[in-house]
Amino acid sequence: MFEFSAEAGLWGLFLASFIAASLLPGGSELVLLAVLQRHPDLAWQAIGMATLGNTLGGMSSYAIGRAIPNRAQHRSIAALRRYGAWALLLSWTPIVGDALCLAAGWLRLNVWTSAVAIAAGKFLRYLVVAGAWAWLAR
Repeated sequence: MFEFSAEAGLWGLFLASFIAASLLPGGSELVLLAVLQRHPDLAWQAIGMATLGNTLGGMSSYAIGRAIPNRAQHRSIAALRRYGAWALLLSWTPIVGDALCLAAGWLRLNVWTSAVAIAAGKFLRYLVVAGAWAWLAR
């Protein structure tokens, strides 16, 4: 396993989480598990950094959506029109999540409600990943 300090691990996790939630491909769960393996005492900090990075990455997709003129249509837009910003609780899902964040910006949904919904969905995902790791590591 790689050797890294707690600080480097948390910042690396933040960066991996940001990239994973942007329109760029990437996965942050393995980085979270590496940090938890090396520094199990930092579980809550790791979940927090992953959530923060992933939320800001999702909000970057939201910002890109705000810049797109209101012309295009996408399947995720129908869900957002129906459920509003709370559909962003699913922003953690692969492929669909990025489209939801982008569409939320395109529809000009409330930025604060969108940020809260994105953060809640992403926090729950990382909580489940960390909880599953802790359970399996017993």
